[in-house]
Amino acid sequence: MVNKADKNVARLRRHRRVRGKISGTAERPRLDVFRSAKHIYAQVIDDDKGVTLASASSMDKDFDANGGNIEGAKKVGEAIAKKCLEKGITEVVYDRGGFVYHGRVQALAEGAREAGLKL
Repeated sequence: MVNKADKNVARLRRHRRVRGKISGTAERPRLDVFRSAKHIYAQVIDDDKGVTLASASSMDKDFDANGGNIEGAKKVGEAIAKKCLEKGITEVVYDRGGFVYHGRVQALAEGAREAGLKL
């Protein structure tokens, strides 16, 4: 009998390894991404204080696109960048959450960059 590896367990292992190396500060907070099958979520976190500074997702009331595709992820990236710039945050460190930097995770980062956020 073949035991198939759980993809989420492997993702969480990668996420823990990455989080050992990066951390958000007040000057450069962490832009954290979570991708589910239907939606995508982004938070800007100051790890020194343990607070979320800004958040955006495809579940927001004013969000009109589909969060399960690349166009929706790009719009979430633009939304989080807009919220960050309103709060005076111009530079963040990108935390892909153990996900591969491809598809929706990449589109969110590109949308944030195009909206003026420095990753």
